[in-house]
Amino acid sequence: CFFYSEKRLTSSERLRCIAKASAGRLEGKLREKTLTLDTLNPQVKAVEYAVRGPIVIKAGEIERYLEEGGTKPFSEVIKANIGDAHAMGQQPITFLRQVVALCTFPELMDSPSFPEDAKWRARRILQGCGGHSLGSYSASPGVECIRKDIAAYIEQRDEGVPSDWENIYLTTGASDGIMTILRLLVSGKDSSRTGVMIPIPQYPLYSAAISEMDAVQVNYYLDEDNCWALDINELYRAYQAAKLHCQPRVICIINPGNPTGQVQSKKCIEEVLHFAYEENLFVMSDEVYQDNVYTPDCQFHSFKKVLYEMGPEYFNSVELASFHSTSKGYTGECGFRGGYMEVINMDPEVKAQMVKLLSVRLCPPLAGQAAMDVIVNPPQPDEHSYKQFRQEKSSVLGALADKAKLTEQILNAVPGIKCNPVQGAMYAFPRIFIPPKAVEEAKALGMQPDMFYCLRLLEETGICVVPGSGFGQKDGTYHFRMTILPSIEKLKVLLGKVRDFHIRFLKEYSALE
Repeated sequence: CFFYSEKRLTSSERLRCIAKASAGRLEGKLREKTLTLDTLNPQVKAVEYAVRGPIVIKAGEIERYLEEGGTKPFSEVIKANIGDAHAMGQQPITFLRQVVALCTFPELMDSPSFPEDAKWRARRILQGCGGHSLGSYSASPGVECIRKDIAAYIEQRDEGVPSDWENIYLTTGASDGIMTILRLLVSGKDSSRTGVMIPIPQYPLYSAAISEMDAVQVNYYLDEDNCWALDINELYRAYQAAKLHCQPRVICIINPGNPTGQVQSKKCIEEVLHFAYEENLFVMSDEVYQDNVYTPDCQFHSFKKVLYEMGPEYFNSVELASFHSTSKGYTGECGFRGGYMEVINMDPEVKAQMVKLLSVRLCPPLAGQAAMDVIVNPPQPDEHSYKQFRQEKSSVLGALADKAKLTEQILNAVPGIKCNPVQGAMYAFPRIFIPPKAVEEAKALGMQPDMFYCLRLLEETGICVVPGSGFGQKDGTYHFRMTILPSIEKLKVLLGKVRDFHIRFLKEYSALE
């Protein structure tokens, strides 16, 4: 059209004319999509991640409905589905934010509002960055001085067990490290395909990664009647059964547990490591909740320290990757996506391949690396910021301990709900009784009974929790996972609504029987 116009057309007008002409020529010949559900990688379709699954999508829809003036029997949605501390109202640790702010905007070094101990740390981190800027890439394993600080932290935590900084790798959250190690381990076909032993219940990252990599998931069940302890006989049962159809090569442990909140004993850890030694398994120890231990008679034991105490025969041979993160603990800095892994006894040639794999993603975010450095190198007793830091840390962990106890007490007072002690981490995983008539109705609707229960809970109370089927559970048992992160006032409201709903739910379906 513009070729014959007497006036001069603008660029946008010419483009519109070309688009019209093209549409005319292609009318009736719509181009097919290259990427469809039929051509999509089948491993992607197999991935499920319950923590952000259908329940959470539905909760978002209800939130938008309420914001637009819609009415429900409740005024807000309380999201207890995910361990996002700051979203639940937890305040940042001042010192951590000061150091990261100084690293991000070094001009603040001249401000008297920032303490010298924060400035010293920020200068040291920036000296390790290209161009003394947090906007540069770092080496793929991370900033060298931060790796050295992490190694020093591990040595102190484990009471002198040696840690080599060259075995430390900064990651984009712990999840990035877990995925990296699994990528190295997964290989083979058919009966030689890698089997990955994971606890049930488990954090859905593991099952999702196994599906994406087309590995074989090997379930070992935690003992709910024994406060979710790990039973060594169950490990042997799962291992022997799996050997019939795959090659188990790795065992994953989450300690303290997610979603189950248990803290494994030293004896239990020794048994797991002996099992791994005997069966030649790689050990992956997810220890992101190592600061979150609430029960006085429980203590966090790192797998590495226990391995060292078992003697050189074990410590110099068992391949172990341990993971930590900025997202949990007392800082709750999920958005920085900071983390690290320590990898010991890995074959040097394999380690070179791992470094190659890490280099493909260039490096983890430097702000997250800086945040991780503050966690492993906090203010010391002789430094200006120590008193405030100690007070804030104690306040966060003390409140979590109170909320863990409160959650257990209130849930266990409800008929048809049983909740093990929340010894650590940030979640309760109560077992719920669902009447047979409700189970039948759920199955008629094509959904798991605990999904049906959690949807009803959401729609009637605004409480968003995650069904236990998303984490795995023994057949015939039903659970949900809820975080203990809301403020104590909001947590009481949440637990009261759960109690009232559960009693109504039991009455409704008992009346039908």
